[in-house]
Amino acid sequence: MRRRDLIMALAGAAVCPNAARAQQPKKVARIGFIVMRSIDSLEARATLGAFRQGLQEHGYIDGQNVLVEVRAADSKIERFPALASELVGLNVDVIVASNSAAGRATQHATSTIPIVVPIMGDPVGDGLVASLAKPGGNITGLTFIGPQLVPKRLALLKEALPTASVVVALWQPAVFSEQTMTKMMKETEAAAQTLGLHLQLVAVRGPDELEQAFSTIAKNRTDALFVLPSTMLFAERRRIVDLATKLRLPVFSVSKEFVEVGGLMSYGAHLTDFIRRSASYVDKILKGAKPADLPVEQPTKYELVINLKTAKALEINIPATLLARADEVIE
Repeated sequence: MRRRDLIMALAGAAVCPNAARAQQPKKVARIGFIVMRSIDSLEARATLGAFRQGLQEHGYIDGQNVLVEVRAADSKIERFPALASELVGLNVDVIVASNSAAGRATQHATSTIPIVVPIMGDPVGDGLVASLAKPGGNITGLTFIGPQLVPKRLALLKEALPTASVVVALWQPAVFSEQTMTKMMKETEAAAQTLGLHLQLVAVRGPDELEQAFSTIAKNRTDALFVLPSTMLFAERRRIVDLATKLRLPVFSVSKEFVEVGGLMSYGAHLTDFIRRSASYVDKILKGAKPADLPVEQPTKYELVINLKTAKALEINIPATLLARADEVIE
């Protein structure tokens, strides 16, 4: 080999590795996402739409610079462990578990992959995080502090319906940890007693039990339906409101989303927005932050929302003092 050719060959060998590295495509992050309802349901589409909107606000587009791997539980909490294990097997970069039950299932499936839970009821009581300020493990996200607000919601119900005496509380067993569920149910019963309300608890473990639950409710005198915090009940809100409307029962609930589909009143945070805001946690994690160091976000505002159209249809006169305090009145 001539001297000139040798020098060129050696130079090429030195340059090529760098050139090859420079041409390598940037890694596309994979995000696992567990939704409660079936993938083609309006609820799942709204949830994923809100999340993708949040991603776009941080410069991510699904299918371009990130890939969102969606797994649906089809309204069956018992499917969460298998879905979580499936996403762990795909070795995704982060998992978004849409609620506390999905978060607990994912927590059992992995202690290393970062987990973001957009809608947590009682993160500490459920054992998802060590504290709100310092989560301490591989989980972080947002909490709507649902169980703690139950007494306040019952008080608002009594204010809206001063003559009410019998209230049915619709609840889902095991949606939170045993500790959180026990505390929530005790506080609900204590608040009802203080307000002079007779509380009838009706358990619904899955969507297929809703018809039977309302059949039971129809057999007894009831002044109002009070919906306790629950992933499944939130997902089935339109059906719950429709069933209650047939019985001419006003629905009091945890979030604005119930009132938007015909419920009478809600007090709490806007849960769909929590999904959108969870993308900021995903962004920070993809940029190197650890869930243990990302404080759990709490609501900065609780909204009192009243559907005046529903009130008129049910011939309920909402006190003017309550209407004046409402953050939003749907007419």
